[in-house]
Amino acid sequence: MSTADPRAPAAPPPDTPTTVRLSHFFFRKIEDIVFHIDDRTGEPCIYVKYAKQEASIPFAGFLTEFRIAPDSEDGRMLDMVQRGLRYVKALRIGDPVPLEILTREASWSISPRHFKISYQRVSMQLVNWVTGSDTLITDPEQLIQLADDPGIKKKVNDAFGSAARDLGLPPDRKDEVVGHVQELANELAYIEALRERLRHIDKMREKIQALRRSYARENTVLLMVDQVARLIERATHEFKDIFNEIDAQTGEIIAVLKNLSNQIAYIRDRRDELHVRLGAWDDMLKKWANAPVEASMRNTELVRDTYRFLAPRFMATREWVLMTKLKAMSPDQAKNMKVMRW
Repeated sequence: MSTADPRAPAAPPPDTPTTVRLSHFFFRKIEDIVFHIDDRTGEPCIYVKYAKQEASIPFAGFLTEFRIAPDSEDGRMLDMVQRGLRYVKALRIGDPVPLEILTREASWSISPRHFKISYQRVSMQLVNWVTGSDTLITDPEQLIQLADDPGIKKKVNDAFGSAARDLGLPPDRKDEVVGHVQELANELAYIEALRERLRHIDKMREKIQALRRSYARENTVLLMVDQVARLIERATHEFKDIFNEIDAQTGEIIAVLKNLSNQIAYIRDRRDELHVRLGAWDDMLKKWANAPVEASMRNTELVRDTYRFLAPRFMATREWVLMTKLKAMSPDQAKNMKVMRW
C-alpha cells in the first residue's frame, strides 16, 4: 500500500492572496526587498538595499512613517507577512504566502521515509488495538522493516476490517478506514520529521557532555560547559515531553479516527509550535555537527555562544532575572551573589 502523500493542496479561503503583493510606491521603487525577523530584537523588519546603502526597517516604524493603515490592503498583507515569518526565514514580494497561514498545511517538505514511518506506526497501533497488545514500537528502522513483512501486512489488513466494524461501517467500506489512517499518517509524518530533528539535538547534547572531560583541568571553562550541559538537558526533556504528549493524544487509535478533524487540528498546532522552536536550532546544530570533541579556543567560544542561545529559552525565569541583574552589577556587588557569573 502506498504511503506517499496523495493529497492535493487545499484551496485557501476565497479572495485570500496566495502571494506577497504590495502596492505602496515604496515597494515599487525598491527592487530587492526582504522581509525577515531581526535576530537581535525578534521584530519583523524590511531589509532594503538602495544606492549601495543597506537598512533594516521595523514593520511598526514603517507603517507609521508611510501612514499605512492596518486595515488597508497593504496593512493586511504586511500582517500576513509578519505571521508567515514564523514559518519561513524570509519572504520577498512575489513569494508564496506560507501554507500555514492559508490552509493550515505545512509549507516545508519532508521525505517519503517519514510518511512510511508514520503510516506504519499508525497501522501497528491498529494491530495492537485488535490483538490487545500494549507493545509500542517507536524505533524508525524497526517500523520500516515491519512495513515489508508479509505477516504484518496481513495483520494490518485484518485490523482495517475490525476498525471498520468498530466505526460502524460495513465490511465493503473498509477502504474508508484505510483513507482515514492515511490522512492521519500524513499529518503525523511531519511529527516524525520533527522527532528526527530532536535526535540531532540529542547528539549535540552528547557532544557537550563529552566535552566536559576535555575541559576537566580548566575550571573556568568547565563551569561554563557544565551550565550549558544542564540547559541542553532541560531543553531535550522539554521537547521530549511535547512528543510524549502528542503520542499519548494520538495513541487511542479508534478514538482518534472517530474524531479525526479535531485530532488533525491538534497535530497541526503542535507541528507548527515544534517547527518554529526547533527551527531556531538550525545554525547551532550545524556548528556543533562540525565541532571536534576537544579543548580549543574555537570550542570555548562555541560553548559561550551556545549558552547565549540556551539561557533565555531554557533557564528558569528566576535564574534568568538574577543573571540579568548580575550583569548590571559591579564586581564587588556581584561577588556576594550565589549565582554563577561568566
